[in-house]
Amino acid sequence: MDRKVTRLAVSHLLCGLLGTLVLAGPAEADSTRLLRRPAVSRDLVAFGYGGDIWVVSRNGGQARRLTSTPGFETDPHFSPDGSKVAFTATVAGNTDVYVVPAAGGEPLRLTFHPAVDCVRGWTPDGRRVLFASSRGTLPTPGANSYFRLWTVALDGSVPDALPIPRAFAGTYSPDGKRVAYEEIATAMFAADWAQNQASQWRHHRGGRTHPIRLLSLADSSAEKLPWANSNDSDPIWIGDTVYFLSDRSFTTNLFAYRIGTKQVTQLTKHDDFDIMSASGGPDAVVYEQAGYIHLVDAKTGQSRQLSIDVSGDFPWARPQHKKVANMVRAATLSPTGVRAALEARGEIFTVPAEKGQFRNLTQSPGVHDRSPVWSPDGTEIAWLSDASGEYQLMIGDQTGTAKPRAIALPGQGFFAAPVWSPDGKRLLLDDNHLHLWAIELATGAATKIDTDTYDDPGRGFDAVWSPDSRWVAYSKSLDSHLRAIFVYSLADQKTRQLTDGLSDATNPAFDAGGKYLYFLSSTNYALRTGWLEMTSVDRPVTRSIYLVVLSASEPSPFLPETGDEPGVPEAGAAPASKPAGGAQPSGPPAVRIDFEQIGQRILALGVPAADYSVLMAGAPGTIYYLEPPRPAATAGMQPPPVLQRYVVRERRAAPFLEGIRSYALSADKKKLLYRADGNRWGVVATDRPAKVGDGPLDVARIEMWVDPHAEWAQIFRETWRIERDFFYDAGMHGADWPAIYKKYEPMLPYVQHRADLGYLIASVGGELSVGHSYLTGAGDEPGAEPVSVGLLGADFEVENGRYRIKRIYTGENWNPELQAPLSAPGVQVHEGDYLLEVNGRPLVPPANLYRFFEATAGRQTLIRVSDKPSLEGSRLVTVVPVASDEGLRTRAWIEGNRRLVDKLSGGRLAYVWLPNTGGPGYTAFNRYFYAQQDKDGAVIDERYNQGGMVADYIVNELDRKLMGYFARRDGKPSPSPTAGIYGPKVMVINESAGSGGDALPYYFKLRKIGPLVGTRTWGGLVGTLTIPPTIDGGGITAPSLAFYDLNGKWAVENEGVAPDIEVENTPAAVMAGHDPQLERAVQEAMKLLEQQPTHRVPRPAPPNRVSPTQKVPKK
Repeated sequence: MDRKVTRLAVSHLLCGLLGTLVLAGPAEADSTRLLRRPAVSRDLVAFGYGGDIWVVSRNGGQARRLTSTPGFETDPHFSPDGSKVAFTATVAGNTDVYVVPAAGGEPLRLTFHPAVDCVRGWTPDGRRVLFASSRGTLPTPGANSYFRLWTVALDGSVPDALPIPRAFAGTYSPDGKRVAYEEIATAMFAADWAQNQASQWRHHRGGRTHPIRLLSLADSSAEKLPWANSNDSDPIWIGDTVYFLSDRSFTTNLFAYRIGTKQVTQLTKHDDFDIMSASGGPDAVVYEQAGYIHLVDAKTGQSRQLSIDVSGDFPWARPQHKKVANMVRAATLSPTGVRAALEARGEIFTVPAEKGQFRNLTQSPGVHDRSPVWSPDGTEIAWLSDASGEYQLMIGDQTGTAKPRAIALPGQGFFAAPVWSPDGKRLLLDDNHLHLWAIELATGAATKIDTDTYDDPGRGFDAVWSPDSRWVAYSKSLDSHLRAIFVYSLADQKTRQLTDGLSDATNPAFDAGGKYLYFLSSTNYALRTGWLEMTSVDRPVTRSIYLVVLSASEPSPFLPETGDEPGVPEAGAAPASKPAGGAQPSGPPAVRIDFEQIGQRILALGVPAADYSVLMAGAPGTIYYLEPPRPAATAGMQPPPVLQRYVVRERRAAPFLEGIRSYALSADKKKLLYRADGNRWGVVATDRPAKVGDGPLDVARIEMWVDPHAEWAQIFRETWRIERDFFYDAGMHGADWPAIYKKYEPMLPYVQHRADLGYLIASVGGELSVGHSYLTGAGDEPGAEPVSVGLLGADFEVENGRYRIKRIYTGENWNPELQAPLSAPGVQVHEGDYLLEVNGRPLVPPANLYRFFEATAGRQTLIRVSDKPSLEGSRLVTVVPVASDEGLRTRAWIEGNRRLVDKLSGGRLAYVWLPNTGGPGYTAFNRYFYAQQDKDGAVIDERYNQGGMVADYIVNELDRKLMGYFARRDGKPSPSPTAGIYGPKVMVINESAGSGGDALPYYFKLRKIGPLVGTRTWGGLVGTLTIPPTIDGGGITAPSLAFYDLNGKWAVENEGVAPDIEVENTPAAVMAGHDPQLERAVQEAMKLLEQQPTHRVPRPAPPNRVSPTQKVPKK
């Protein structure tokens, strides 16, 4: 058939661009660094650089380009004869296997499945490409924890899976009968973290340490190479030697294992940078270290560093204008609302509400300018800037024509939330170390107002100025984790607590008239203070709105209304005083706060309690606040809240603006800025209600000059600072953090693609040797619009020259996330049917089945099926393929395990799998555990648990004790508590359970609920919270939360939780259809049932409460 291939630009097409070449380094004579994932043939070395594949002589020299696309190409591997290079490329959002002639030419795409497919090598005969894939790696609770190895022929036909249940990387023995392989990667998620090296944990010693294994393809039997809790990777088989990388001597180096002698020898002695990847050829090994490529002669064991020069054009790295409307993060209004100041991609813009055009006030590529705030008189704008290398406060002209003034901040850290005082003299700032500051703008003097008690995410000061600039009100945590309202007096520099601490008081706002202080308060927030624990889930919070009458001489605004004619004073109201000579008062109102018995002057506003937020004061006697929408009738994103306006004089609230996500008020309270879904912004007057679409703000035109190299340098430094400022251990796990910056900074000039910058940032993060160090986003990577490949939720096999449906996965079609395209009512497709056509195109092997489903996900697709491998009697069926069928396959895996446990236990044991310890894990536990509470015991499977929260709720429920029974006249008695399983519990664990998936078995073991069966967990019990992104939307975590035990020792992180009964799922057992870990867990539970039989106490005889001496009259 006529095969069309995906085309990637090749080097010979670029010869006309030589006049615009950009050097890939600071000087042409320098050897280029940041060369990644090298491969070697008898003549050439291939590698990735700048997102493309290059080749160079084994002697080094000038490199030649094989690919040139904005996407990212990596993992080059030469065919055994050296004539072809297989590589991994991400095109239109899909990561697949490609092959290109080593001499240059047009790459050919071999795989089309929407899973991640990554090249790992070739079969010894050179006919098939070996690749690792996330397809079919079950369960998949969100991200794939492991890969499997497959091979695909050069005609792109159906790939074949190797008989290895799990393998991240591998290589064939010379005779093709065995495979040396790395079962899992050190980083938790194979596709998201390990493959792209977005998560690096240097010398981590948790449960994901792993040896190299040698497996026989005949029977899947495997042996481990000598190993002692190190991270061994990148196996290479040359002759009778298996080479691999290992950090057993701390720094990752190259080792050799001799098959005959079974001895391991260390070949390299690097002690600065780890070897990051290695590959082999017929007679040599190449590896990447410190950004350079080294070649090791297999015969002599001698290593030499290659001097390689890479030069070429990288259009995606050129400075260019870019629209940034979709990157707006912060916005504020000018004092009268004529302009809005916005932060977008590290620049400060102003946009007119009506007249004029947008302005870029900063024009500072390579600087993170953020958090703008307008001066009360409208002439200046303040913002935070890291132009100096550390953040400073900048004060600039509103037109951007004058050079801004820099004010040093009190120490290093991440500052935020600037609030300008109404008199223009000071700014409030808070920092990530829980301090609240007042900065005097004339002198730069900083006054620390207070320090918060806990670093609870989402719980900040919400500090505000009084109208006369003499007071600051804010919210602060008490030792109880509930917050109270405090006020700070600038006059006497004292702080006083206003609320009693028996409720959770937040979000203070001074009334513009100076008489009142508003705030939100909740009396049912207490169980939500444990935000990290699962017991805080499903705990609705309501808040009421209160005001404090600040002066003891000011009457309540809610005194009874008499309904008298004007001029008759309300009961208790003081007569209004008139200014002398009829003059009107000028300037802001003086705010007087009488603290004595102030608690008696806290009044509730007459609005029903709800989970209100973002309270702001408008004109005198007016407030605005967000009210949550009613429970969503549709799945997906939570509907936007409603902006309510409450007027004290009218004693009621009314909707002001519906369907917005955030808002801000101008200083004169006459204008309001809003943001709605779809990146819609607007400015409306506050004198009447508005709707989304009114007063549109034209942000679509905002653009800026983006200099990628300048931006990348800033991002590199900022991510280093973020880890310095947010990491839970100020000692950085012993790392000399300034020295770490200097260690990696020399590679920065060689970055030519955003993905390489991410790799460099992740390498810096890896120096902390901590779990949860990973990139939080790719940033602004070049690439095409994604094209999704549709799936039918079925397994196929080639039979009688056609694709035949081997298995159809059924889901829960009422659940939008588990749509099964072939099992919906009325879809006449059955297991055993042949798939003959897709949208009128004949489908005949070896044509790749998945290629026919490009761009069909979520779209009606016409397929022709038949119970015979011919058109005779065939039928056309309309189906809607899904973008991923992992949910369907995972559901089948769960149900298969549940049936197995039921069978092995004779129906006595429940089976519950926990995908994580977040919302889905909470739902899964409640759904499956309590639906099986008629069982005598339970097997809790937390393998592949991807964490989230600390699952204290699950542990509490598993440890629930039976206390008695309640009986009614009819029906069976019910145990008390009614909900629960009171027999033995066994928990199954493995190395792919981590974070909250570490804490769960740790707590389970601490409570002595039952035995743990399986293998040691990941050992990633740290957490990352509220880490700011980089200017282009990327970033890296800085674990800001760590666990220590009751003995005062750091625990679980970098260790994992060891099982009581260690059981490994060997390849041979799994390929034979067994799950040794689950089967052993059932055995242990049944033993416990024998030792401690469960029984339900029968209903006792009816009580006789009649006196034994009293005679009952006869009827």
